[in-house]
Amino acid sequence: MVRDGLVHRPAEWWTPTVHALLDHLRAVGFTQAPRPLGVVDGQELLQFIPGDSGPAGWSRVVPEKGLRAMARLLRDYHQATAEFVAPPDARWALADGPPAPGQVICHGDFAPWNVVWEDVTPVGLVDFDMAQPGEVLDDVAYALEYVTPFRDDAQAMRWQGFAAPPDRPRRIEVFAEEYGLSDVDGLVDAVIRRQQRTIHAMEELLGRGLPRYRSWLAEGVFDMHAARVRWSRQNRALFTSDTEPDKSG
Repeated sequence: MVRDGLVHRPAEWWTPTVHALLDHLRAVGFTQAPRPLGVVDGQELLQFIPGDSGPAGWSRVVPEKGLRAMARLLRDYHQATAEFVAPPDARWALADGPPAPGQVICHGDFAPWNVVWEDVTPVGLVDFDMAQPGEVLDDVAYALEYVTPFRDDAQAMRWQGFAAPPDRPRRIEVFAEEYGLSDVDGLVDAVIRRQQRTIHAMEELLGRGLPRYRSWLAEGVFDMHAARVRWSRQNRALFTSDTEPDKSG
């Protein structure tokens, strides 16, 4: 909720650690992160970043310029987390403690709707609730599910702003190139594994009693995500060679 120029969101057990991360990002010059302004009466307060976000984000990554911009934003974000010193009692939504050597702080929900856009230029990155230490490929694979997209042609054109069926292999190559990956080997399987981990994360947070996940279970959101994994497995030929074995686990 935006009120008086501030974003008001329910605070959770991970909020102090996320606010420390946001302070760090601003301090090292990553200006797209919202400024945290504390917790009042169980609500975290954040700087509001004006621009287009939510459903409007889908169409911004359809042009190659927007796709590349989103990949650069992820690369810049990961680089900005490199020297983050987590609090000794760091608690994330799905983990505890600081990153291990070689890890970054993954955003955890890096998708077009959580980017604030001016035309096809990202000016903000929001919703760090699922942030946690991890490998860069975790965020890359999560983003690729949505920007490639790992959806059928009808959905890509009806809901995600494509005027024609997307060239999925090309879009994977573009995102990987702009992020700075040396090749695309294994990325399709990484996306499928990330889709599976999303379900496991939802199940864990459901077990911790968060109301959003109880609602999602009742509304069939868990089943929808399971169907997405099946679709991705069944349609690997849209993304890679039919002869490449499935290594998604």
